[in-house]
Amino acid sequence: MASVRYIVTDVDDAAAFYRDRLDFHIGMHNPGRFAALTRDDLTLYLSAPGAGSGGQAGGDPTPGGWNRFMLITEDLRALADKLRKAGSKFRGDMSEGGAGHVLLLEDPSGNLVELFEFKQKD
Repeated sequence: MASVRYIVTDVDDAAAFYRDRLDFHIGMHNPGRFAALTRDDLTLYLSAPGAGSGGQAGGDPTPGGWNRFMLITEDLRALADKLRKAGSKFRGDMSEGGAGHVLLLEDPSGNLVELFEFKQKD
């Protein structure tokens, strides 16, 4: 099982975003400070800046950046349309090259989720 930690501006908003828009399940939630969510074999830990050891590690962590985890989808365009209708923000346009199509989704704190669809084989 893989784990990722994101520093987020608002733990409660971020937990709701991942639950409602990307089908994560909330396992633990300390409102305003920490949440642990799961989807398939991924555990996503959300920490507020300065909250607990994860929110303090390395000095003064802040949200955002270019690091990301990838979620594979079978219909990227349909997922993107659904997310746009829900008010989601994206970084850049869909990339179509290599092994598939990629779109970078921003969570409420500016952290990225890579949405990936493999190209159909002819």
